[in-house]
Amino acid sequence: MNILLTGARGLIGSALQPALEAAGHRVIPLRRASASLPEAGPSWRPEAGQIDLNGAGPVEAVIHLAGESIAQRWSAQARERIRRSRVDGTRLLAEAAARLPAPPGVLVCASAVGFYGNRGDEDLDERSPAGSGFLAETCQAWEAAAASAVARGVRVVHVRLGVVLASRGGALEKMLPAFRLGLGGRLGSGKQYWSWIALEDAVGAFCHALTHDTLVGPVNAVAPGAVTNAEFTRALAAALGRPALAPMPAGVLRLLLGQMADEALLASARVRPARLIQTGYSFRFAGIEAALRACLARTPS
Repeated sequence: MNILLTGARGLIGSALQPALEAAGHRVIPLRRASASLPEAGPSWRPEAGQIDLNGAGPVEAVIHLAGESIAQRWSAQARERIRRSRVDGTRLLAEAAARLPAPPGVLVCASAVGFYGNRGDEDLDERSPAGSGFLAETCQAWEAAAASAVARGVRVVHVRLGVVLASRGGALEKMLPAFRLGLGGRLGSGKQYWSWIALEDAVGAFCHALTHDTLVGPVNAVAPGAVTNAEFTRALAAALGRPALAPMPAGVLRLLLGQMADEALLASARVRPARLIQTGYSFRFAGIEAALRACLARTPS
């Protein structure tokens, strides 16, 4: 299969591309061009509304991962960048794919469990309604932005990612220095649920969505066992052989990170991967302890 891929250099893309190629697919990265230095081959400037798919050849599938990181303080400018990179970028790509003489059979777009908002200990699956707040509203608009591809008959899948655990990059890398010093601990009360997924299973979820024709619409890419933040931090400290005795008060997090703390770190979403399980996906890492041990085994000290 010829697969157009955005975000090929990101955390998931850099692992997904070699996995797809190992499975016999041809991956065509959609590279970012600049006004002064256009890219050879298919490229885009989503912030400028420009996309050029010439040179891509026949495209049978598109996987869309690109987007501004939410791991920053959400100033008004940052919120605008986050929203536009996801909503406008997805719309631009979906419209371009729909205009191709032979549109792709499937468009698999990254989304996030932020769609559900802060829901306490409520059991959530793909049938659950959207929550409220900046992240939830952004996710709703992000997914809706693929409507032109749906209208053209393209099978569109929205992969709602939880916290992705990887040996390099992502949230875990930011947490490790403090935990290695024995200075880690729960965030706020620690009672909020964190829905997580190992990088290997995030890659597996995208591959599964690509090849299973019955999957359409939202798919939760999270491990079967969501854990509270307190459980997560205890498991991480135990895997490192360190204590977890330095909790971070919610007020300090809000002072440092503002709205991002409330919606991304202190919010609770107890999400189940119902559709992955129903369609036969087998998780490599279903438990947090094994996932963290595997990550740490591949992480330099």
